Amino acid sequence: MKIAILSTNKNLYSTQRLVEAASARGHECVVMDHSKCYVGIQQGKPSIHYRGENITDIDAIIPRIGASVTFYGSAIVRQFEVMNVISANPSQAITRSRDKLRCMQILSGAGLGLPITGFARTASDVDDLINMVGGAPLVIKLLEGTQGIGVVLAETKKAASSVIEAFYGLGNNILIQEYIKEAKGTDIRAFVVDGKVVGAMKRTAKEGEFRSNLHRGGTAEIVKLTRKERETAIAAARAMGLTVAGVDMLPSTRGPLILEVNSSPGLEGIEKATNKDIAGEIIKYLEHQYEAKQAVSQVVKRKIKKESKL
Repeated sequence: MKIAILSTNKNLYSTQRLVEAASARGHECVVMDHSKCYVGIQQGKPSIHYRGENITDIDAIIPRIGASVTFYGSAIVRQFEVMNVISANPSQAITRSRDKLRCMQILSGAGLGLPITGFARTASDVDDLINMVGGAPLVIKLLEGTQGIGVVLAETKKAASSVIEAFYGLGNNILIQEYIKEAKGTDIRAFVVDGKVVGAMKRTAKEGEFRSNLHRGGTAEIVKLTRKERETAIAAARAMGLTVAGVDMLPSTRGPLILEVNSSPGLEGIEKATNKDIAGEIIKYLEHQYEAKQAVSQVVKRKIKKESKL
């Protein structure tokens, strides 16, 4: 196959590892900056252009779409889909997962465990929101935040009210979420590929910090998932329509609670913590999809040939 990694930075660990894994399995691999791709839309002839060239020879793509370019990046993925190119993740699932509120609503509808979450638009609802999630301490999250940015722990009701009103005053959309005390600054990331957990790690926040993100100084180690944690991670990826996903969960007294389902999970932390070839698992999935597509194509060709003889 010829595989394109859609990434704005070819030097990122995840991008480099995907190129290495594809090359190791005998595939040609290129890195394309999706922010510099552009599309042509006309009857029966959809096209993608990159650096002045019409791209026609890509068999599969692996989207690594950053949060800041979700709309444009998803549009490029969607154009590849229109051109019948295999994608590691569907464009619709990428946009769905990037909206934290929509993600929580979908997971709730699927009956999966979540921290109690509130969403409103005006400061007049603050008191009821705080009570809804069990009072202080509570967590306040910007809908557009990533890597732990825009996540605040409010220790008291007064502090929570002040932060919420400040965010509303700046015109930000936020989620108010129950604080899971028993998690003790840890969470679990399960990496799901094609309906299977291919690796899992426990992340622990640095001292004095409640956010366990590795970008915030947290540490990671391999962890063996319980049956419930494994089932929850797989169900979450399925509910979001993602084939490749990082599912973040908090341990709690009522079972695993999902924090987020990431459509472009980083590979560095999970590969170093587990010592597993996670990038290779993604390439294997694309191989299976390509083989299935080729098999269907052969069946169609034989059917056309048979009908032409009648």
